Amino acid sequence: MGLTKTEKFTQNQNSIATYAKVLGHPARVAILNHLFKIDSCICGDLVEEIGLAQATISQHLRELKQIGLIKGTIEGTSICYCIDTDNWKKMKTELSLFLNQDNTANNCC
Repeated sequence: MGLTKTEKFTQNQNSIATYAKVLGHPARVAILNHLFKIDSCICGDLVEEIGLAQATISQHLRELKQIGLIKGTIEGTSICYCIDTDNWKKMKTELSLFLNQDNTANNCC
């Protein structure tokens, strides 16, 4: 399979595609739901809450952190995670603009 030619697309198009890819896995959505529900940083184990192996949870946390939707701090031997509210708002704005493109009349088909 060939490489994705991201340079052919705008920064905004690449950004939306990245958000969609990361949000496209239910485990990541569950992690974000849990972080919003507790409304604070979580230093505990997400394994029991989400029901997946620690290595799998770590992989999903890494993906969420890589695009900036969550942030983490190291406290002793544990890493604490919470929602990065600034980046979350940025994502919401970008996705809203994209999803609201249908506000104009379209007489196609």
